[in-house]
Amino acid sequence: MTSYAAYGTNLDPIRMGERCPHSPLQTTGWLTGWRLTFGGEEHGWDGALATIVQDPLEQVFVALYDVSLQDEPVLDEWESADSGLYRKTKVRVATLTGSVVAWTYVLDAYEGGLPSASYLGVLADAAEAADAPDDYVAALRRRPCRSSGL
Repeated sequence: MTSYAAYGTNLDPIRMGERCPHSPLQTTGWLTGWRLTFGGEEHGWDGALATIVQDPLEQVFVALYDVSLQDEPVLDEWESADSGLYRKTKVRVATLTGSVVAWTYVLDAYEGGLPSASYLGVLADAAEAADAPDDYVAALRRRPCRSSGL
């Protein structure tokens, strides 16, 4: 098994359990030196897609999962890594028990664009389900988003 750092919809342990039933939640933590952002608006069905970029002043809340060899290709397909939309990268996650090296997905597109309100709501709900701090969830809910009329 390898450690996977989820920062988007896979933060939700129930959703991740449905997608990857052989990959248990390990813990939660922070990607320090990274920022949650959005990009690839032309690739999303309803606005820009979540990704992370390096930023020395920021941090991103993540859930760490032990991903089984059986579930990894399923997750790659779900996250569009098999099509090249997202690529895998290694990151260091700070947890309460120490530092863990994990992989995550990074959008292979330009940063920019707005996510839809519904997508942003799903991300905030997923962070809440993973017990992210209240201020982190609130900041997600306050982010600018596309109106449904676009």
